[in-house]
Amino acid sequence: MNYKKLDTALAMALKDVQNPEERSLVVFIHTEPVPDAKAAAFLESLGVKVTSGRDVFTATLSANAVSQLSDQPWVQYIRLSQRLRLLDKR
Repeated sequence: MNYKKLDTALAMALKDVQNPEERSLVVFIHTEPVPDAKAAAFLESLGVKVTSGRDVFTATLSANAVSQLSDQPWVQYIRLSQRLRLLDKR
């Protein structure tokens, strides 16, 4: 796993994963450049929906998938999606 490509929140969340095969991590995947056909196929094999011409993707991945993805040279970084809180309407 290339921890240099992971944000701090994702690195911490990976420590708490019970089952490394379970898809439990909602992440943003930033690629450099836009994935070619081979990279797109790899993303799709992990369950990532690839949209042509995009370089940022969201997906729910397992810890093992995050590890595989972080080792790809075309992945710039992977960031854990944070849960948003609703603003209190007062």
